[in-house]
Amino acid sequence: MNFTVSNRLKKLPPYLFAEIDDEKNRLLKQGRKILDLGIGDPDLPTPEPIIDAAADALHNSKNHCYPSYKGSSKFRKTVSEWYKNRFNVELNPENEIISLIGSKEGIGHLPMAFLNTGDVALIPDPSYPVYSTGTMFAGGVSYKMPLLEKNNFLPDFETLSADMLEKAKLIYLNYPNNPTSAIADYSFYEKAIFYAKKYNIIIASDQAYSEIYYKKPPISILSLPGAKDVVIELNSLSKSFNMTGWRIGMAVGNKKLVEGLGKIKTNLDSGAFGAVQDAACYALNNYEQLSISIRKIYISRRAKLAEALRKGGFNFKLPEATFYFWIKTPDGRSSKEFAKALLVDKGIVVTPGVGFGESGEGYFRISMTADEKTLSEAAKTIASI
Repeated sequence: MNFTVSNRLKKLPPYLFAEIDDEKNRLLKQGRKILDLGIGDPDLPTPEPIIDAAADALHNSKNHCYPSYKGSSKFRKTVSEWYKNRFNVELNPENEIISLIGSKEGIGHLPMAFLNTGDVALIPDPSYPVYSTGTMFAGGVSYKMPLLEKNNFLPDFETLSADMLEKAKLIYLNYPNNPTSAIADYSFYEKAIFYAKKYNIIIASDQAYSEIYYKKPPISILSLPGAKDVVIELNSLSKSFNMTGWRIGMAVGNKKLVEGLGKIKTNLDSGAFGAVQDAACYALNNYEQLSISIRKIYISRRAKLAEALRKGGFNFKLPEATFYFWIKTPDGRSSKEFAKALLVDKGIVVTPGVGFGESGEGYFRISMTADEKTLSEAAKTIASI
């Protein structure tokens, strides 16, 4: 049979991490030792109390049925309490919160709810590839906003033309930021809300790294006055509690935006497994003690890796949040060339910055998802080339 994929799939570039995985697996088959500092998947296990909460919930027969599309009432109430305690944000569990099967699901589905063919989404560059992919699948057009070091890796709204702002229907913001590790302050969010209201643009705030920080806790854009008029925020327990495989997150904010995303979910997927929601409730109810223990490990790793990179003469800014280092490639080398040399010659996986967008060229990303010994070993090897 001669089957042909759809035009939308033909437009889809190779998924960045899948491409790296293919090369890594090829080398592993050759018996090569690989140090993987590429994908942001925590190497640390999910804390035991969360696992215990899930184990107890498995025996609840109510969790054996189809889960609610928007999440259990217990989960939504817990999320509202967490947002109040953590960000001082008031949310109505009935219509301003839904559960997600990981925040990636919400990010990918959101454009389908609010973009028509030809509508523009403002996408940070560099950024998580799913912002652009979800936009393309919905028939939208991505307009890239460069994130430059001179602007602290924040988009400069004043460089966007009035014509482009008039066309835009959706803007993605991601702070703490992947891949640059930058954070956003009150004044930046204030400006973002101003432009969103002036031009009737939806703000999708991706806060998947909100609990991986090193000094001052990042704020939520929803904590600003009037934010709920234009904002839907997506968060996840994946990075904050080492729960990437559990696939649990939430979308919160403007009730019409939450409702629109919920309608897509109702027709295309199901709700998160009830036992996982119960485990997530335990994590959110005990977030302070659980998050602190995880952050302590990353604080130590950050110090060790920074020391080794400085000795190697690399140019980087110490991360304020996330578990990523965003580092300039040496000697003006392209990011793909440098990453490939590291993998093929030294067996170390890093992520080339250009994989996150054109403005990521000249950088590479290291993920601190390995123990201190591995990170130090990798940094010394990287410096050697």
